[in-house]
Amino acid sequence: MEKVNKLVPYSVYLPKEYHDRISAFAKERKASGMIRDAICMILDGGDQYKSGYNQGIRDAAKAVKRISELKVIAYKGKYMDTLVLEQLDQLEI
Repeated sequence: MEKVNKLVPYSVYLPKEYHDRISAFAKERKASGMIRDAICMILDGGDQYKSGYNQGIRDAAKAVKRISELKVIAYKGKYMDTLVLEQLDQLEI
């Protein structure tokens, strides 16, 4: 079964200088996504390798979800995007 991560809003107040720096740093990316990724990496623990690895898996899952053609291809009753997401889920440590 596909693991679905529901996003729940969380508000944080920052000094204006940090807000401006985050907005500039995020560039094309949404600042909320960048902050979410940073918080997830911190909460994954102090192991930078593990945190970075898991972030790479999450980024790969996001990329798979954007490929609409994978929702057309099916194998053994499951769409290809679901199969790939299940495989990625197993890789997370």
